Amino acid sequence: MIGAARMAKIVRGNPGPRDAVRRRLMDPRPVADISEAPPRRSPWLTILIVYAGGVVAAVSLGKFSSVGPDVAAQLGLSLSELGWVISAVVGVGAVVGLPAGYLVRRFGTERSLVAGLATIALAGAASMAANDFAWLLIARGVEGIGYVLVTISCPALILRLAHERDRGTALSVWATFVPVGLGAATLAGGAAGSALGWRGWVGLIAGLTLLMAVVSWVRLPRAAGAQAAGPVPRARALAWPGVLAGAFCLTALVTIPVVVLLPTLLIEQYGRSAAAAGALTSVISLLGVAGGLAVGVLLRKGVRVGVLALSGLLVVPAAWILYSGGSSGEALTGAGVISMENGFLGALVFAALPLVLERLDHADVGNGVIAQAGSLGSLLGPPMFGLVAGELGYPALIPVIAVGSLAAVGALLLIGRRAARPLPAAD
Repeated sequence: MIGAARMAKIVRGNPGPRDAVRRRLMDPRPVADISEAPPRRSPWLTILIVYAGGVVAAVSLGKFSSVGPDVAAQLGLSLSELGWVISAVVGVGAVVGLPAGYLVRRFGTERSLVAGLATIALAGAASMAANDFAWLLIARGVEGIGYVLVTISCPALILRLAHERDRGTALSVWATFVPVGLGAATLAGGAAGSALGWRGWVGLIAGLTLLMAVVSWVRLPRAAGAQAAGPVPRARALAWPGVLAGAFCLTALVTIPVVVLLPTLLIEQYGRSAAAAGALTSVISLLGVAGGLAVGVLLRKGVRVGVLALSGLLVVPAAWILYSGGSSGEALTGAGVISMENGFLGALVFAALPLVLERLDHADVGNGVIAQAGSLGSLLGPPMFGLVAGELGYPALIPVIAVGSLAAVGALLLIGRRAARPLPAAD
């Protein structure tokens, strides 16, 4: 007598290759490898190229910081207008991050990365001819569109390229692209801007970005960008990525302004020169890279997301040390801890994303949510801190930082509990 299960199998017939592909794409386990025969090693050279694309985009993001006075003098910009030019790229991300995630999903991650880099390069070249504020602001807005495409495509590509055991490490390294790019722009921009003028410096970055677009087009595997996407994620599928994005927004809101306003604090409160304050701030900002790399090492050793999230509690005493009116050494120590925690928690967010996705091919839209949230926090944080410090003094920032960082840690602890649950069985 034939059993019911066997009879059903006979009626349905043996699954063909198309059914096998569909079953792999529909596998809800976020950490399951989607390739039929995964490589024994992750393609680290290819991942490095993707990372370099993000770094070059971040260099373009910060290219006006070091030549800002020259730009303002030649174009007759006010300090407020210069601020808009510098922050316009982030402002675009705060508005279009999620829609851009769906756009990347539609056209593919590899093509979107190349298109984003090319857009940054062309808009950067156009800004060389700017003669007024409106032209420069429009060019920076177009750059912002390219920047969003790059910052969504790169982590989605890294997630797809890296082997399962390497994903946490690869994504935590990816999270360092902003401090590395901004640090490079700060260090090189002063000398290059003096030698070439601000237009020459901007043109140099445009050429470098275009070269990176060509390298990405030639070296990235077409399969990584053209892989068929599954169903579009609905609101329910984005619930946990939304919690993760909230943690990222809060982290950016209360940590990035610390570094942005540090030169002003050192000059006003401790009498440092502008040059010394800028150099010290560059060193402090690069500590975020160490924090991001530490996440990859700890995840590889098996430390859970929830345990790593607890390190965010260090932000509260660090803020007290920074703004309590002690010595300049104490202030720099507090700022250094907060900068390192910014890199640490940001890397943890990117590394935790695949653990809360319903499907790996939701990574593009998930990264869009995170990009928009991070841009929103980065955009709102500095003016909020400036308003509070201007009206109530720097010590008033301590409770603001405490509330934001504790809320971010709480959200990451929820993510840690979610990530610790057993994975659903494959169908």
